[in-house]
Amino acid sequence: MTGTSVYIAGASAANALGSDWDGVADALFAGDRSGLEQTVTLSDGRTPPVGRLRAEPDSLPASLGEWESRNNRLVHHCLLPLLPAILEARARFGPSRLGVVIGTSTSGIESWESALPRRLADGVWPNDFRFPRHELGDPSAFVAAAVGIDGPCYSVSTACTSGVKAMVSAARLIQTGLCDAVVTGGVDTLCGLTLNGFSVLDSVSAARCNPFSVNRDGINIGDGGALFLLTRETSEVRIAGWGESSDAHHLSAPDPEGGGASLAIGEALAHAGIGADDIAYINLHGTATRLNDAMEAQVTYRLFGDDTPCSSTKSLTGHMLGAAGSGEAAFIAMALQRRLAPPHIWDGEADPDLPALRLTGDTGERVEGRYMMSCSYAFGGNNMALILARE
Repeated sequence: MTGTSVYIAGASAANALGSDWDGVADALFAGDRSGLEQTVTLSDGRTPPVGRLRAEPDSLPASLGEWESRNNRLVHHCLLPLLPAILEARARFGPSRLGVVIGTSTSGIESWESALPRRLADGVWPNDFRFPRHELGDPSAFVAAAVGIDGPCYSVSTACTSGVKAMVSAARLIQTGLCDAVVTGGVDTLCGLTLNGFSVLDSVSAARCNPFSVNRDGINIGDGGALFLLTRETSEVRIAGWGESSDAHHLSAPDPEGGGASLAIGEALAHAGIGADDIAYINLHGTATRLNDAMEAQVTYRLFGDDTPCSSTKSLTGHMLGAAGSGEAAFIAMALQRRLAPPHIWDGEADPDLPALRLTGDTGERVEGRYMMSCSYAFGGNNMALILARE
């Protein structure tokens, strides 16, 4: 790996908090709880909260109609604010020097969910059904087709680390000299597969999720997208460091000792060339499940003690699954820009079995440090820590 620095040249975000970067940031730091006020009916009849998009994205232009899916509509919505910077980079470097790496765990599977009942009833697929829309590589292929990128193009699907792992993969493409600019991030949209799948695992809370509370009982699921244009050109926010590990402890449960999580964080700090005391804020994975929060609290306390401000933002957005890592990377970029820590929304009833972390208040708090970190822990023991720096 070379020492080339990688910067965020452009960024966009959309989720239950808002439909653009500033709208999301305003609602985030205000601790706006309205994003989880909608519900969905599961196959077992339960109606848990979901973090549905603040506003539905527009239909795709006619020229991109063959790519139609709700997921690609969200991809396109997040792509539009980056278009001027992408087109400038394409003109400057050439389309073969631009890449695309997008993380997702659902892609356009909801199009299959709506088409299959019609196939079973009528014996034929609907005329507008396109099988590739639910392939995991579809969001990246769509971006490349939409903006004319001819360089490396692939997707990453590692469950809840997908979006941030895509960002790290994109940074490596720049550091190794394969690309001069890369469109990256993660996009996932609500669908029956994940909603009912997590419900079967007894992981879905019937109320707003309650990270690190003694009363926590599971996650909420949400839509989300965050895309970035990464380059080596100096800008306001730099990808300072990252760490990755795979402990393979269990298919869906974390290593209770947090060995893999600790390794990822240690590697991120070493990559950034800083110590734990340099981290001004930590965005916790904080799913509000019994096992994940117990592991994460232990690891965070062991490495950072009780003095580093931290919070989980999933009680504001829901768990954005394949987009969670990139969405929360966007949150720490916003935090660096505004010098504010995102709030931790919960019932305030700490679990006496967990070490006491310095959780932020309902509207966060002022932070001045240059470095912030986001942590993501996925099914299968895939762990990621990302550090951003304000230049």
